[in-house]
Amino acid sequence: MHKASITDLTAQNLGNKTVLIRVDFNVPIKDGIITDDSRIKAALPTLNYLLENGARCVIASHLGRPKGKKDSSLSLQPIAKHLSDLMNQNVFMCHDCIGETTASSIKNQPHHSVFLLENVRFYKEEENNDEHFAKQLASLADIFVQDAFGTAHRAHASTAGVANFLPSYSGLLVKKELTFLQSVFDSPERPLLAIVGGAKVSTKIGVLEHLLESVDYLVIGGGMAFTFLKAQGYSIGKSLCEDDKCELAQNLLDKAISLNKSILLPLDLVVSSSLDETNDIHTVDIQSIPDNMMGLDVGPKTIEAIDNLISLSKTILWNGPLGVFEIDAFSKGTCDIAKKLASSDAITIIGGGDSVAAVQKINQANYMNHISTGGGACLEYLEGKELPGIACIKEKETI
Repeated sequence: MHKASITDLTAQNLGNKTVLIRVDFNVPIKDGIITDDSRIKAALPTLNYLLENGARCVIASHLGRPKGKKDSSLSLQPIAKHLSDLMNQNVFMCHDCIGETTASSIKNQPHHSVFLLENVRFYKEEENNDEHFAKQLASLADIFVQDAFGTAHRAHASTAGVANFLPSYSGLLVKKELTFLQSVFDSPERPLLAIVGGAKVSTKIGVLEHLLESVDYLVIGGGMAFTFLKAQGYSIGKSLCEDDKCELAQNLLDKAISLNKSILLPLDLVVSSSLDETNDIHTVDIQSIPDNMMGLDVGPKTIEAIDNLISLSKTILWNGPLGVFEIDAFSKGTCDIAKKLASSDAITIIGGGDSVAAVQKINQANYMNHISTGGGACLEYLEGKELPGIACIKEKETI
């Protein structure tokens, strides 16, 4: 079943209604200036849709980690001003997120008005998913819209609890996330390729196991690849490895064989004695990793093999870098694959976190079909877990 979306609502449903929208405005702010407003811009289509259909918008978000106490340095006031400029209309900043004063200020403004509640994490009840606090938030509106995919894996009052008291819908951003991510499991255009990198097997094993059921090809790179290589008997030198996960890694490789699925591990590597020794870099086959060196990027043979799989594929999911891409000397594998994906005719889905940073580093973000806005939430969704902030949205069939 599919989740209900605001696109299922019209002016008839939304006119003269007050809508509480949970967004993710947890943006970097320095000296009162927002240094990256991409998360704010990502919410604009939902806000504009609601306004165009006659709704009054009440926006809720967190910022930073105030730990349940009011902290003026984490106020959403700068965001209200910036959002006003982006929307070309006044955004009323509420000095609290609950209470009679907040409720009356909202009611006293005309429809088509926009309000930004103060940081919901100024209350410890937010992260505790306190029922009374959720009910107070819900009392401000007639409808709840979930548009904060980045926090959808958290069972907090403003992400899940309010849905116990209001009819709940996904916003356009969350709808897009669900459409693309679920397409990987429902009916992807095939062949389906997943490229999964990152440092640790322990954080990705659930994702790998879940994806293996759906994909045609699976590429495993990054630091976690060494746990798989060691499980196969290779000497990996000083490379990152989770020795206690070697058995899990081997089980996954065995499962792939039983499912007749293809897993590509690195064929060659860029190695160095340490992250700092960028003058002592070598490219070696995986059979020849020196004992005093560590693998820090994939080599040209591996890049070519991945390129070939990309050329064959119709849908590609990428989550996690293939090397220590933050350091230029070890970023070639990750950046080359990002460029290849950008020029591919396949449907390309970038699964949050460091993968997004890698795509942005080489200015290829605009060439991807979908870039997830949630790192942790995306991982849990790909693992097959139910996200509290998604589970609370009502099913479309009940409309």
